[in-house]
Amino acid sequence: MLKKKIEDICNRQVEREGYSSNLYLAMASWAETSGFAGVSSWLYAQAEEEKMHMLKFIKFINERGGKAVIPAFKKPPADYKNIEEMFAEVLKHEQFVTQSINEIVELTLNEKDYTTHNFLQWFVTEQIEEESSVQAIIDKLRLIGKNSLYAFDRDIMKMRTATPEAE
Repeated sequence: MLKKKIEDICNRQVEREGYSSNLYLAMASWAETSGFAGVSSWLYAQAEEEKMHMLKFIKFINERGGKAVIPAFKKPPADYKNIEEMFAEVLKHEQFVTQSINEIVELTLNEKDYTTHNFLQWFVTEQIEEESSVQAIIDKLRLIGKNSLYAFDRDIMKMRTATPEAE
């Protein structure tokens, strides 16, 4: 049975994961209408992954005797100056999500809720991979410069499929 504090912070994460999905959908739409089909495909895949993360939290809360709350989501930004700015925002957002997961982990330890702590370990590992993946994209963008964005856009999905799929 989830303690109320744990249920509440997990429901906060439901909102954050859902917002992440919407944020990446908005970014994907911007990329798609800006001529970056590869980047948009990568972002659409990220949006689906974030939706799956939200569903994991919803199911966990309900299975542990809590009640998952399906919130309204704040409208994400829809425009970006360029690809570099957009991926900088992706990294900043993933760092925010990592901090959020860490706050839940800390609370579970303080509350001696080892079941939820164990559940969260998947997310801890996932966030390491998410930040690393986005940082690799940013590093590649720095290396190639603006003259090679066509090749980058073409190859971005290969970068996603080269990393292990999240379950």
